[in-house]
Amino acid sequence: MATFISRLASAAGGVRLAVKDLIDVAGLPTTAGCRAVADAAAPAAADAACLAGARAAAVAIVGKANLHELAYGGSGVNEWFGTPVNPLDPRLVPGGSSSGSAVAVADGDADIAYGSDTAGSIRIPAAFCGVTGLKTTHGRIPLGGVWPLAPSLDTVGPLSRNVAGTAAGMALLEPGFAVATEPARRVGRLRPAQVSVDPAIDAAIDVALAGSGLEVTEVSLPGWQDALNAGRAIMAAEAAQSDAHLLADPLTAAKLGHQVRTRLAEASTVSPQLLNQARLFQQQWRAELSAIFSQVQLLALPTMRFFPPPLDDAARRYHDCTLPFNLAGVPALALPVPAGTRLPASLQLAGPPGSEDLLLATGAIVEAAVA
Repeated sequence: MATFISRLASAAGGVRLAVKDLIDVAGLPTTAGCRAVADAAAPAAADAACLAGARAAAVAIVGKANLHELAYGGSGVNEWFGTPVNPLDPRLVPGGSSSGSAVAVADGDADIAYGSDTAGSIRIPAAFCGVTGLKTTHGRIPLGGVWPLAPSLDTVGPLSRNVAGTAAGMALLEPGFAVATEPARRVGRLRPAQVSVDPAIDAAIDVALAGSGLEVTEVSLPGWQDALNAGRAIMAAEAAQSDAHLLADPLTAAKLGHQVRTRLAEASTVSPQLLNQARLFQQQWRAELSAIFSQVQLLALPTMRFFPPPLDDAARRYHDCTLPFNLAGVPALALPVPAGTRLPASLQLAGPPGSEDLLLATGAIVEAAVA
């Protein structure tokens, strides 16, 4: 219910794949979770480029997964197509924007799901639904045939119930991909300044790392808040440009959800000067991360600073722990860890560009340690 916008026949056997409905699937319309887009959408003439590996492997696509409208939100709430139901508690938000993708694998409707991640949109729903999700290195997975939000930040990646399934999803996105034979030896424990994390989540991250046997040292990134500010500016400016045509026509704009319409209108006010400053800082931020990755192989921190909120309290800022990695273009893995409560916390591991193999190998060690 509300997990899929288009549901296809169930697979009799083999791997079942759900595809976020901003990724073109030949013969099906792409709605981007938006009524304004859906009303004018024709069936896609061809698959998005990222589906080539799945097609070559004859993987069954079981449906187009629902999402936060236009992928522009972290709650996963969708007023037009319904909100995918959080499998851990139906009263809580599922996380977005790849809400349907996370719910589909959590509920067992798919073995692997593809999502997109611009500011945390794979990792946030993975955290809130208790599954695993991988934000890939920017540019590693082709974006042709994927509805854009902020192209300089957008990525496509896999979600699954566990690390092994997520690795299998990565191998479909990039045939020939293999997990590293050894995990990271040195992991930096990051506690971002000015980000208030629920103490139960922070403690869960520390316990999971301690039990994993990894060598963990405390590190800091002074530019974190500036990275959040720059990332927000770039995402807003590019989102306003990507979806400008939807606001330009009053009849089409009236079909947009109130929240997304308001956000796009605000995004269009980002000045060229602010955008230029943000892009200049982006280069500094990449250098700052590069320097830290010369000291440790991976960073560890919470994926989310809070547990999933109630549906009637969905209007929050969701990407405080995730967006800076999009700004840098580096990969990051989210996986559930026990928190001593009825809901799991989510550990986020981030690495330098191209380190997806190491992230998954290290994630598997943590996953086994907390099992």
